[in-house]
Amino acid sequence: MNGTFASVVAIASVLALGLGGCASQAEKPELAEAPATRSTGSYGAGTAGVQQESYADRPWDDPSSPLYRKVIYFDYDSSEIRSEFVPLLQTHAGYLANHPGTRVTLEGHTDERGTREYNLALAQRRAASARDFLVSLGIDASRLQIVSYGKERPFCTGQTEDCWQKNRRAHFVVTAK
Repeated sequence: MNGTFASVVAIASVLALGLGGCASQAEKPELAEAPATRSTGSYGAGTAGVQQESYADRPWDDPSSPLYRKVIYFDYDSSEIRSEFVPLLQTHAGYLANHPGTRVTLEGHTDERGTREYNLALAQRRAASARDFLVSLGIDASRLQIVSYGKERPFCTGQTEDCWQKNRRAHFVVTAK
């Protein structure tokens, strides 16, 4: 009995630590975890009285889908696609190839260093690099819109290299399905 109680305490401790770690992720939209299904509030449906909604037609919103990752990052003063993001771009290209009605906006971003004009141009090149990579994989460019935000929409507002790295990005936004 004493061993069982110790096991229960150990499991509860692990769960508490795991739940505590989730709170810091909620501040990061592209890293935030969402439930695999969502209650629609339909009472009386099924045994639990709640209908479940599936992500079947929105895999980019499903945390278990490889399409959930929608951000690629760039080196300082660069618009070159880093090799670590090639598989992610290939995954998105594969989905787009199989879903010709889907349209995507690629948003380019920079960190705060540099002039507004320079950062808008660099962010434009970053979004264009992501678009051009997808086009090289057979995706029609007319389905891919690009927009440059420069330093105007930072993900992180700190004054550290770690924070600046999070702002040097291209973000995928599904605009039509």
